[in-house]
Amino acid sequence: MNGFALGAEQEEWCGRLRALSAARLRPLADKGEPGRVNRPLLAELGELGLLERVFDAGALELCLLRESLAYGCTEAETALALQGLGAHPVLRSGTEEQRQRWLPPVRAGRAVAAFALSEPGAGSDAAALALAAEAERPRGGSGTGFGTGSGRGWRLSGEKCWISNAPEADFYTVFARTGEAPGAKGVTAFLVPADRPGLTGEPLDMLSPHPIGKLTFDGVPVGPGDLLGEPGRGFAVAMATLNLFRPSVGAFAVGMARAALDATLAHTARRSAFGGVLGDLQAVAHRVAEMATRTEAARLLVYAAAGAYDAGAPDVPRRSAMAKLLATETAQYVVDHAVQLHGAVALQRGHLLEHLYREVRAPRIYEGASEVQRTIIARELYR
Repeated sequence: MNGFALGAEQEEWCGRLRALSAARLRPLADKGEPGRVNRPLLAELGELGLLERVFDAGALELCLLRESLAYGCTEAETALALQGLGAHPVLRSGTEEQRQRWLPPVRAGRAVAAFALSEPGAGSDAAALALAAEAERPRGGSGTGFGTGSGRGWRLSGEKCWISNAPEADFYTVFARTGEAPGAKGVTAFLVPADRPGLTGEPLDMLSPHPIGKLTFDGVPVGPGDLLGEPGRGFAVAMATLNLFRPSVGAFAVGMARAALDATLAHTARRSAFGGVLGDLQAVAHRVAEMATRTEAARLLVYAAAGAYDAGAPDVPRRSAMAKLLATETAQYVVDHAVQLHGAVALQRGHLLEHLYREVRAPRIYEGASEVQRTIIARELYR
């Protein structure tokens, strides 16, 4: 890839992914229950080797993968992305034992991962999270009796909310306050299996069709063997994950925008109106041109951010924030105008655009709302 276009092999691969998502993944998604983890779909993603690529790919390849799947099957794209988001901290910061235990079944689509950061009082301001990890001294110096390793353990008490894949995940990457310092410096990351005593959850009925839930921690035991990284360094674990996945959230948005744009081109080219077709009307043609231009700009910014991440550039936080901001806001614009140009047919349950209209709203909020992205961009510019 140069600064302006993908190479021929990349374009061919993306084309195959788009066709694959429509032919192999869309039927499985249609059989799934909205708001529930679709384990057959995950297993197929594993069988096709696509989950493997989430962990082995660079940021650009991850973006191309998410964009291409989103074009043909948003449910498959989201299932794949949530596996990466939940398990990437294990790949990056986990022990060898944790990686051996959890990553093979995640890659195969047999185990479901989740990233548990947000709380009822700490969404965009992740450093304000309140889930408490209270230190518990080992008895007689013989360990905590839970987790693995030696030394003290903790008890987790509090709530997490709006957690994708909850409460059906098999394990959670959980961020809790251990209190080494105020704010972000007192946060620690833990790997918490779903069957840990005291951990319960319930699903939430949300606008988006993918599973989202609430988790309650009632003295959930975690030990040194459950740590992801060092105590008090959990916020760095979270941010490292988000810096990788924010551009690819933009890629998800670009995939939806491109699907909406192509549907609009096809519709306006054949829909009879006022003695011709809709596309003959200047107002319609200019709107479609604007949709296409914004989509292309967002696509290029996403690729640039991913390229910067892969190159180890120092300005990744700014580029990632810009890519997510522009792409998600653009996708909202494009899908909304696609619905408008289609008219009432696009409001029917089951129509592609009705589906995209529900899907496109959430990415402007999760993994840092648009307002947070603007704050990050401004902070980096003035640094």
